[in-house]
Amino acid sequence: MTDGDGRTADQLVIFGITGDLARKMTFRALYRLERRALLNCPILGVASDDITVEALIERARDAIGEHEQIDAAVFDRLAGRLSYLHGDVTDAALYRALAEQIGTDRSTLFYLEMPPSLFAPIVENLGQAGLLTRSRVAIEKPFGYDLASARELNGRLRAVLDEDQILRVDHFLGKQPVLELEYLRFANTTLAELWDRRSIAEIHITMAENFGVEDRGKFYDAVGALRDVVQNHLLQVLALVAMEPPVGPGADDLNDKKAEVFRAMSALDPKHYVRGQYRGYADVAGVAAGSQTETFVAMRMEIENWRWAGVPIFLRAGKALPERVTEVRLFTHRVPALGFMPQREHADRNQIVLRIDPDPGMRLQLVAQGGDSWQNVHLDSSFAQDLGEPVLPYENLLHAGLIGDRQLFAREDAIEETWRIVQPLLDTPGEVHPYEPGSWGPAAVEELVRGRRSWQQPWLPDRA
Repeated sequence: MTDGDGRTADQLVIFGITGDLARKMTFRALYRLERRALLNCPILGVASDDITVEALIERARDAIGEHEQIDAAVFDRLAGRLSYLHGDVTDAALYRALAEQIGTDRSTLFYLEMPPSLFAPIVENLGQAGLLTRSRVAIEKPFGYDLASARELNGRLRAVLDEDQILRVDHFLGKQPVLELEYLRFANTTLAELWDRRSIAEIHITMAENFGVEDRGKFYDAVGALRDVVQNHLLQVLALVAMEPPVGPGADDLNDKKAEVFRAMSALDPKHYVRGQYRGYADVAGVAAGSQTETFVAMRMEIENWRWAGVPIFLRAGKALPERVTEVRLFTHRVPALGFMPQREHADRNQIVLRIDPDPGMRLQLVAQGGDSWQNVHLDSSFAQDLGEPVLPYENLLHAGLIGDRQLFAREDAIEETWRIVQPLLDTPGEVHPYEPGSWGPAAVEELVRGRRSWQQPWLPDRA
């Protein structure tokens, strides 16, 4: 399906093709699209490295070979699409050379795998070179570092581009289980009838990484967990969990419903916010002395609308935690005490768990009789087993960008709303609590859920 201008790009230009994102994600995604016969245009890489196209092809081969068994015929087709142009992205001469090489009448997807500070200058230079009339531009998060900078960036982009020409990439929106949320919720009466405040007592979202900042100290120290994964990834996931059903198949139909969720959320209260920093973070190369940057956050939020009013939402995310896992967990209300059991007692709450990473899947936790009491039973689905090999996020995103489908990309109003929601936590961040690597964060995080369901051990692929 296409949405927006309906044009399929006849040229892909990747700024920053010699960088980490291309090595880790882009080349592999392009190879898999080529293998699926979904890549139908030339690819021009742009970067400052003075290398040959042959060297670029070898970089692509090495990057793809780290993850895929390379089919020579498929790779040769991909290599045949590649060309390369080097230069300084702040120099107008580069854009004159680019216009000469690809022409100004193409429907081009410009993919900016560049630092955010260069988004607006690159787009402005592309506009001055006459390269944007029939083109789209994809940019990677973060989209600003607070509400004011997000508005400034949007203003500069919109001075050159229409909104439907801008594709704001958040790779979580390309993940299979995130895409499945819309279908799971609205195509299944069993779930749809449970999915509101009458049945759901609270929602927990966890994004845990079992590694630290590693060699990204300089980058991460200027960002922190709140900006890195909450304002974008996790709030976008929450919107899909909480939204009303879209009224049509278009990107705006979907994004309208997500935006309604954000508009129904008050700005977050620093009193319901915990920040942490794992011990040893300060020793990472590139981290400033005495840094107060958080590597862990937890918070409570609510959505003040008819579907969710009164349902607390607890979110935690961090590095150097015990596991690498991302999940959404919904708890139902407790049933009355089981008077027909030998010992009158309350059964545990039912749970609905969507695991986003690793091994995406869904679990329903129900209650059954086990001897003289109740016990939990699990109904589990592994999406890979039940639905087949998943498409990688960047496969989805690159293909959507090339065909003009904007459903997988964030919209301007949603970006500004999410910054509005987190802005008080940026303005009044509060104390940073130390925590041990391998723990579930600082002890203060338990206060957030006092009187509610405790944080759960995440559902992992090899764990019952």
